Amino acid sequence: MINVPKGFYRLYAAPHSLYSGRARAYLIKRNIPFEEFSIGHESFLNEVLTKSKLFTIPVLVTPAGDVIRDGGAIVDHFEGMSGNLCSPKGCRQNIISLLFELVGCEGLRRPAMHFRWNFPEENQEFLRYHFLHTLPDNDDRELKTARVMNRLGKFTVLRGVTEENQKLVENLYFEFIEALDEHFKYTPYLLGACPSRGDFGLISPLYGHLGRDPYPSRLMVARAPRVSRWVERMNRPNQDAAEYFGMKTDFLDDDIVPKTLLITLKILSQDFIPETRASVQFLNKWLSTHQPKSGEPASSDQASLPGMTKFSVRNTLFQAAVVPYRHLLLQAIQQTFDKHEAPEKEKINTLLECCGMSDILDLRLDRRMGRRDNLEVWLD
Repeated sequence: MINVPKGFYRLYAAPHSLYSGRARAYLIKRNIPFEEFSIGHESFLNEVLTKSKLFTIPVLVTPAGDVIRDGGAIVDHFEGMSGNLCSPKGCRQNIISLLFELVGCEGLRRPAMHFRWNFPEENQEFLRYHFLHTLPDNDDRELKTARVMNRLGKFTVLRGVTEENQKLVENLYFEFIEALDEHFKYTPYLLGACPSRGDFGLISPLYGHLGRDPYPSRLMVARAPRVSRWVERMNRPNQDAAEYFGMKTDFLDDDIVPKTLLITLKILSQDFIPETRASVQFLNKWLSTHQPKSGEPASSDQASLPGMTKFSVRNTLFQAAVVPYRHLLLQAIQQTFDKHEAPEKEKINTLLECCGMSDILDLRLDRRMGRRDNLEVWLD
């Protein structure tokens, strides 16, 4: 059994890890006591990895010694015990929250990778420090750090960034954070005075990469200071919203979704919808050809990437790796929508049409996905 202090959780993570940001912020905001350990800690290799199955973070170890891999699974674990405190009750707000969770974890990986790896003059030493200190202090530490950084830097191209389209990647990101900055004039979190699942999804790229790496963090502070302030707020245990005088402590009343948030999603849709459509078409063809067995790994971290797909954004060609994990999160939105009665479905449809995201309800895989024993897998 893994030894964890009584009453405490252990989070294996890293400050510069994109996916770790979601789990860490959730634990902080929910005031769940935890200690953070590096993936290079000997206990991860010797005790945790056999249960987490993959050499990825974040991984949570409970006081009982149970191991939970993946930020989404960690959030699901606690939300299931608390009655989904971070999910708004209104059908419109809940769908928007889940949509931001999806876009944060998958739709913003392109600018996150670009602004991290394509500006080595400003970022290199900062990143080298952090990657170096995730590894044990052995003789080959420097060599392993260089290898890891070189390998991860190549993922920028897999995420679809090239010399020909990188200016568009930057412009879309700037439009997004400036629109989000306008939204945060009125409310400290996406949907009111407390964080939703959408906030925890969105913090993933906006903290680990875009809010900490020297070059993009400087841009964020200059272009979107309220977004930068939200990044701080998401990593503090209290509400931390003193500048919003008279602010309540709950989601907005009457299932309201502010227009500023719809404008933000409209910008994101220009990139997100074309890639998701291309990914669905590719994966459905791949599924019909390969016909994976029920329980077979579906995550790109467990199996080789299915391949690359092409799509256009503002008349500019992109080619990016197909990542099944995107569709696990998309499936959650679709299943939530399907459970509603006709009047609620009509409200959601109208809302998604306003922000250019209505296609997400129809972009479905021919096979369901799920989690089993810390792995994302194909289901029947």
